[in-house]
Amino acid sequence: MRKYMQEAEIFPYKIMAVDDDAGILDSLKVVLKRSGYDLTCFSNPVEAINELKNNHYDLLLLDFIMDPLHGDQVVEEIRTFDKSLYILLLTGHKDLAPPLETLKKLDIQGYCEKSNNFDQLFLLIESGLKSVDQMHIINDINEELKDKNEELEKAYLDTIGILRQTVEAKDPYTRGHSDRVSEYSVLLGTKLGLDEKSLHVLKIGGLFHDIGKIGIPDSILLKESKLDDEEYSQIKNHPSIGAHILGDAEIFKDILPIVLHHHERFDGRGYPSQLEGENIPYLARIAAVVDTFDAMTSKRSYRDAMPIGVVKAEIKKCSGTQFDPKCAEAFLDILENEYDKIENIKNKYQG
Repeated sequence: MRKYMQEAEIFPYKIMAVDDDAGILDSLKVVLKRSGYDLTCFSNPVEAINELKNNHYDLLLLDFIMDPLHGDQVVEEIRTFDKSLYILLLTGHKDLAPPLETLKKLDIQGYCEKSNNFDQLFLLIESGLKSVDQMHIINDINEELKDKNEELEKAYLDTIGILRQTVEAKDPYTRGHSDRVSEYSVLLGTKLGLDEKSLHVLKIGGLFHDIGKIGIPDSILLKESKLDDEEYSQIKNHPSIGAHILGDAEIFKDILPIVLHHHERFDGRGYPSQLEGENIPYLARIAAVVDTFDAMTSKRSYRDAMPIGVVKAEIKKCSGTQFDPKCAEAFLDILENEYDKIENIKNKYQG
C-alpha cells in the first residue's frame, strides 16, 4: 500500500465507488481517502453511469446487487462507451457472486466479498492500479507512434524490453524466463513449419507472455512455500491482466492470443477461458509447451530444476491432456535430436 500512497501524490488515480448502501460508501470513503486515494461515491448507479460518460476514472468499485440496476447491468452499459475502465465487482453474499461467464463477457477484472476487513480489497485495488499504470504507459506510447510508422518496430521492441524487465525485476527466479520462452517458441515453431510472420509473433509473444504478473502482489510472486487456493486464484489472473494491459494498443494485437491463452489446456481444464483442443489459438498451444518446459527446468525458490529425463517423461505424459499432441511430439523430437540448441538458449539466458 505504501508504494501506491506515495505515487498517488504524483499521479492522482481517480476511483469511483457505486453502492446503494450508504454505510458501505462512508466506510470506503474514510478508509481509501485516508490512504491517499481520490474517491468519488455514488449511491445511484444511473447517476454513476452519466458521470463516467463525462469524466475519466481509473478504477470502479461496483456493488453487484443494487436498485434500480444490478452491477452486471451497469457494466454492460459502461462497456458501450468505455472498454478500458478497470472494474472490481463487490458482493455482500458469496452465494450471490456473479457467474464466471459474466465476468469474462463484460471484461470485469475481478470481484471481492464485502468485509469489515479491507485488506483483500486493498490488494485488489493495488493490483488494479498497477495494471492501469501500465495501460497509461502503453497508450502513451501508442499515441506517439501513430504518425511514426517507420519507427514502429524499434519502439515496439524497446517497449517490450522495458516492461518485460519490470516484471522480471519483481522475481529473481524468473529472470531470463521470458527470453528463453521466446526463443524456445521460435525453435518449436520452426520445427512445425511456421512462416516468418508467425515466428515473429511467437518471438514477441514469448517475451511478453507474463506481463500480467505486474498486477500480482509481490507477497504472492515471491512466496517460498506452496500457494493457498486464494493466492493461486490470483496468480491465475495474470493472463487476463496481461491482455487487459495490452488490449488497447494496436501494435500488440497479434500477440494477445498468446498472452491470454498460454495457460489453457488441450483437455479444456486450463485458464482463463477453459478453451479445448483446436479452439485454443495455435501459437498459444506452442507457447504452452515451452513455457512449461522452462518452468520445469528452472530453479525456483521452493525447488531445484527437474532432471531432463523427468521433464521429457512429463511432457510425454501430458500430451493430449495439457498439451497439443502435435506440439508436444515436435518438442520432444527437439529434446531428443537437437538438444544442443536448447542448451545454447539456456546458456545465453541464465536465470
